[in-house]
Amino acid sequence: MTTPPAGAVLRLGGRELGPDRPVVMAVVNRTPDSFYAPARYDDAAADDAVARAVDEGADIVDLGGVRAGRGPRVEADEEIARVIPLVRRVRARFPDLLVSVDTWRAEVARAAADEGADLINDTWAGHDPVLMEVAAERGLGIVCSHTGGARPRTDPFRVEYPDGVLDDVVRTLSAAAQRAVSLGIDPASVLVDPTHDFGKNTWHSLDLVRRTEALVALGFPVLMAFSRKDFVGETLDLPAEERLEGTLAATAVAAWLGARVFRAHDVRATRRTLDMVATIRGDRPPARAVRGLA
Repeated sequence: MTTPPAGAVLRLGGRELGPDRPVVMAVVNRTPDSFYAPARYDDAAADDAVARAVDEGADIVDLGGVRAGRGPRVEADEEIARVIPLVRRVRARFPDLLVSVDTWRAEVARAAADEGADLINDTWAGHDPVLMEVAAERGLGIVCSHTGGARPRTDPFRVEYPDGVLDDVVRTLSAAAQRAVSLGIDPASVLVDPTHDFGKNTWHSLDLVRRTEALVALGFPVLMAFSRKDFVGETLDLPAEERLEGTLAATAVAAWLGARVFRAHDVRATRRTLDMVATIRGDRPPARAVRGLA
């Protein structure tokens, strides 16, 4: 069996992460209503969660202040109040840690840039067209996502892709990534995310996992955000609390096929899974190999 090509190198905050270092992006939400209850953090708990993620092998922390799905309205000033002080504390405590902010709002991105963020994770596919310009102006990386035109904080309903979900995703992500490059963002700092579950049913999300190579072929670092999502839950008929094994199975498949960055609630398990896959691929040597030699 031929090993699939390695994905593009990721470059953020002056660091370059290639195939020998699969990238774990730890989820730290400052939200009281996250779909996954253990990921609901107040200020003190969020600080502890970041420290734990670093200890468990995270390369990036992704800090969010608004639940992706439906819930109480959160205005921009409240989102800033939830997230930006955390960005400030993380940057002061962990100067070498890469910091991402999960937002679709340009004003939040500006505030994050002021505090030293490295990446803007726009999970709502350029809903605010100014956001990418802010990232370019401030020298930040950007995540380009695909939602099939869905508006922020809406759930999919009878979504269809007449030409197939993969074609729509590839076309959308390619256009967004090229716009980012045209604005002056380093191509190695432009991540493309097919955005499983957003504007998609479970069949769509599963198809995108098995077709990861087509996304890698775009030439940008591929971000996969599988962690405990509904497509995993529906596939195995499990609640969010019991979706770790399904998440790791999807993670292993996508990593083998060349995806570079994995957004995860379960950092240690994801780190170990990715390192094992990278070693099987031949991208990373074993940490210790003495069996039969000594």
